Amino acid sequence: MSTRNKNIPCLITIFGATGDLSHRKLFPSLFHLYQQQNLSEHFAIIGIGRRDLKNDDFRIQVKSSIQAHVQDTTQLDEFMDHVFYHKHDVNDEASYQSLLAVSQQLDQKFELQGNRLFYLAMAPKFFGIISDYLKSSGLTDVEGFKRLVIEKPFGNDLASAEELNNQIRRSFEEKEIYRIDHYLGKDMVQNIEVLRFANAMFEPLWNNKFISNIQVTSSEKLGVEDRGGYYETSGALKDMVQNHMLQMVALLAMEPPISLKSEDIRSEKVKVLKSLRKLEPSEVNQNFVRGQYDQGKIDDQDVIAYRKEDRVDEQSNTPTFVSGKLTIDNFRWAGVPFYIRTGKRMKDKSIQVVVEFKEVPLNLYYETDNKLESNLLVINIQPNEGVSLHLNAKKNVQSIDTKPVQLSYAMSAQDKMNTVDAYENLLFDILNGDPTNFTHWEELKSTWKFVDTIQNEWDKTEPDFPNYEAGTNGPLDSDLLLSRDGFHWWDDIQ
Repeated sequence: MSTRNKNIPCLITIFGATGDLSHRKLFPSLFHLYQQQNLSEHFAIIGIGRRDLKNDDFRIQVKSSIQAHVQDTTQLDEFMDHVFYHKHDVNDEASYQSLLAVSQQLDQKFELQGNRLFYLAMAPKFFGIISDYLKSSGLTDVEGFKRLVIEKPFGNDLASAEELNNQIRRSFEEKEIYRIDHYLGKDMVQNIEVLRFANAMFEPLWNNKFISNIQVTSSEKLGVEDRGGYYETSGALKDMVQNHMLQMVALLAMEPPISLKSEDIRSEKVKVLKSLRKLEPSEVNQNFVRGQYDQGKIDDQDVIAYRKEDRVDEQSNTPTFVSGKLTIDNFRWAGVPFYIRTGKRMKDKSIQVVVEFKEVPLNLYYETDNKLESNLLVINIQPNEGVSLHLNAKKNVQSIDTKPVQLSYAMSAQDKMNTVDAYENLLFDILNGDPTNFTHWEELKSTWKFVDTIQNEWDKTEPDFPNYEAGTNGPLDSDLLLSRDGFHWWDDIQ
């Protein structure tokens, strides 16, 4: 984590402070920032909730959550002195006046210089109304900075995203809006840029002359757990592809930015997303595969089908798996397919990028029964963070036979101990006013345009679900998607 500025006074107001996200991620991350001295003493946190809670009771809950998620709780009591609870009805304009009064009191008490961070850890239907009332109540009329942090989903399609964006922009400028994509906070995702642009051996090869295809996989062993109600309204396409997967593709495919300033990096990402070949309706099912898990075994335990999960329609056509072939129409990537794959109840839990290089022009070591193995660059984002390079070398025998060898960097145990949670990274960036690892409206607009075409076509036909067994790597059609191009998924590779 950068240590560019550790002394930023700020009042952090968390809407939805009693929810799961706040207790699992936000409060532990904020505490760790404080513990690492990345938060000064000049900060305060207001937890907003509907429940009638006393301040002390709320602090006990927050304290318990932090103890459950952070090993070292040194300075926890000092941190809790900065945490406050405020009962609030987000739909009641009048209740924002009492929030304003509390905010002003805490600003004076902790010398916060009028800096405000509003974190909306709530259902998307409240985003617009909260931002409207924040402005009308005077909560955004501050001497310092004001920043709005929003969790996904941002809209349900392009039209709803545009409507929501227009509403929020009445109260906040684009530079003040931070749309969270927690994948962009992961250390190994951020490492993609470093691997590309800080190594002379990769950047000259990072194009269609040397790369045959790139694969991005995000697989989970878990099912929908207790998120069945939410998942029914989104599915894998909107929950994963529209944001996380396309963001990683943008990082892998972007041109070198002229600087590391956020506007220069985001500008290059937008260019990639605008270069995505928009599929014609007739091309959707040729290039994208959807799936839904059936019952099966995970780690030798029987698991139920998606349609049997809590709060899921027994006839649900919601996809829990999506794979697809993306084409980027620009000079660098013409002819190179980008394959993406994401799903629940799959064989392994993994977030991984595999870059497969083209074969050498003339293979001197070729024999019909001994073909050279592919050269691969594998970026393991989770769980085994690291990078590996797969090469061919001579066997240790009296011949010219070759064998594949692997050069690996695996993040050490010490490195992992020092690795911060993605939310901690992102919260630190917000405090510093660095929007680099957040989704710009232009990026969002491009991804929704792309995804809407797929969704609209899928809505026209009823799929034959379920079509893959839990504990496998998805439906057969996903493998056929690559085999038609002469490729295959690099499963079980590290």
